[in-house]
Amino acid sequence: MTFDNTTPNGEIDVADAAARLEQTLFEVKKVIVGQDHMVERLLVSLLARGHILLEGLPGLAKTLAVSTLATAVGGSFVRLQFTPDLLPSDLIGTRIWRASDERFDIEWGPVFANLVLTDEINRAPAKVQSALLEVMAERQVSIGGETRALPSPFLVLATQNPIESEGVYTLPEAQRDRFLMKVTVGYPSPAEELEIVRRAGAGNSIRVEQAISLDELEQLQNATDRVYVDAAVANYAVDLVMATREPALRGLPELEPFIDFGVSPRATLGLVAASRALAILRGRSYVVPQDIFDVARDVLRHRLMLSYEALAKDLSADDIINRVLSVVPAASISPLPHGQTRPMAVTPSPTPAPIPATPNGLTSAPVPPATPVPPPAPARAPSATPGPGAPVMAPPPPPVRQHTPAAADGSSTSLGSTNGMTNDPAPTGPAADPTNELTTEDPERA
Repeated sequence: MTFDNTTPNGEIDVADAAARLEQTLFEVKKVIVGQDHMVERLLVSLLARGHILLEGLPGLAKTLAVSTLATAVGGSFVRLQFTPDLLPSDLIGTRIWRASDERFDIEWGPVFANLVLTDEINRAPAKVQSALLEVMAERQVSIGGETRALPSPFLVLATQNPIESEGVYTLPEAQRDRFLMKVTVGYPSPAEELEIVRRAGAGNSIRVEQAISLDELEQLQNATDRVYVDAAVANYAVDLVMATREPALRGLPELEPFIDFGVSPRATLGLVAASRALAILRGRSYVVPQDIFDVARDVLRHRLMLSYEALAKDLSADDIINRVLSVVPAASISPLPHGQTRPMAVTPSPTPAPIPATPNGLTSAPVPPATPVPPPAPARAPSATPGPGAPVMAPPPPPVRQHTPAAADGSSTSLGSTNGMTNDPAPTGPAADPTNELTTEDPERA
């Protein structure tokens, strides 16, 4: 089964793809009450060919959501319950002796499925967790000199309980970095809880219909890879990543004591891949800065390594990321004339902006404007009115760009203060100059 509506170049129509993906979400929502963020991120990971880590308390429909998604896409599903006595051979397979034939045969493990759910992954020892590395990264299994490829599409979805402290093994950094996203799952609202009770008491099983086939899913994955990313939008993703590695050079010197190691280059690739999938879900063939902003917390939170000082001040990775998102400016994209489209490639700006110098003689990376953005306006003091969703910022002391949220009495707060960053509201949109309006080729969907 394939898509009927295609462009003259043989590509999938974006509107048709968004409609089919929306139907897939509706099928999952027949069973799952609430948890809209988790369900959407599951589909984003599937489109971006990335693995996902779900962290939440027991009974929040993590396992049920994964099994329901497998039914909606028509793929095979395997659930693996991780325990302390689990062995790698229980996961990927082993060699067994055939006495009748007097030879060894390979008995492949249960990981050969389209969707593999590893339940409570932090309960298995390190040797079992490391057995997943080749499976997740190389999408193949090697036993006794023989290598077998995993089915396509392939997705590993792992769950873990954050409150368990006995009999668990913390995932190493190398293992966490293999996951495209880490999604935190919260409690349902009172209205959703009431709906759960109503459905449980009805006694009628809800049947989930297959919305797309595996062939269509692979077409959607290929279409996701072709989603256009402007150079300025890609630069915004790089700026977010670099702000976790060099916070002082990005106008965030107050974050320096709280970060041991910034995120890896996989975070940059993950931001772009996840934003492409989110753009397809939202019916667009191009990425806007809001897409990067919306997936930033899920892509970055498990890759950021905090210092002991951050733990002592009870700061989480989300607190650091919220601060970065509220300060790092987003790209400004101007529309093209009607009937014109940008090339399907990330092209560098022909005239990069000059690199401003800092007091220490260091330089910060420029943010090249996206063609055809007009020349930058003369430097001016920050506006007293913040952009939508951003906290109120006091004027930064030149020449270092440093924004601190202003308190109600006019004084400023910092990470080291009593209230600190944990009490600041999470930003809802990319930081931007309030005088610049973000526009795209499709203003109605911006």
